[in-house]
Amino acid sequence: MFGLRRARPTAATLVATAAAATALLASPTATAAPQPVVGGTATTTTAYPFMMQITDASGGQFCGGTLVAARKVVTAAHCMAGETTAGVRVVGGRTYLNGTDGTVSKVSGIWVDPEYTDATNGDDVAVLTLATSMPYTPAPYVSSSQTDVYAAGTTARILGWGTTSENGSSSNQLRTATVPVVSDAGCKSSYGSDFVRSDMVCAGYTSGGVDTCQGDSGGPLLVRGVLAGITSWGEGCAEAGYPGVYTRLATFSDLVRAQVAS
Repeated sequence: MFGLRRARPTAATLVATAAAATALLASPTATAAPQPVVGGTATTTTAYPFMMQITDASGGQFCGGTLVAARKVVTAAHCMAGETTAGVRVVGGRTYLNGTDGTVSKVSGIWVDPEYTDATNGDDVAVLTLATSMPYTPAPYVSSSQTDVYAAGTTARILGWGTTSENGSSSNQLRTATVPVVSDAGCKSSYGSDFVRSDMVCAGYTSGGVDTCQGDSGGPLLVRGVLAGITSWGEGCAEAGYPGVYTRLATFSDLVRAQVAS
């Protein structure tokens, strides 16, 4: 069954801290086989200052987001399903989920693409307006004309605090990996009519092993240092033949730009 990549923390997991990232730093070539264990490579918010935690009001992380302006964060629409501004916080500059450093901001506005119904139908993009400015370097994001970033085999970077294996244990530190962009034909072969080319792009290895997972939703897919996609959904995590599915941000760039300017 296809699943979203938003964490659903229970009381027990909130006490124990929310998940850290999936993914494994592997060779960027589309044909290379990744290492056989999903473990990931630890990194920091110093290296990726635009990487934001999205938490509930109690500090339980359930999604990621990308700072694109001092008070604007791009995330997935499905991360915001059922959420209100009062129940969401954004945390910047905090590498560890159980840390107390960084900047915590309330959310003053939530914009969700008005066409969004479900991640597998596309339109999986949202923009948060923060009550407090983040003192971190934002990420540039693709324009509507930058479609070359989705060429098959292009190296992309993923980041997050999600689980390190499907239904597996988690880590407390931000993690990262590289994955190749998958051709539209390859993605359609995996997901059939659930793959909406205009709205989605896939990234991963045919043999699996490297992927985003639960808790990584809303985080970035970076190509050449530019935000090109948003972690959205997939079949399991790191399964052979089922790459991760990301929002194709170039399609929504003008909408995002309008929200950033508002």
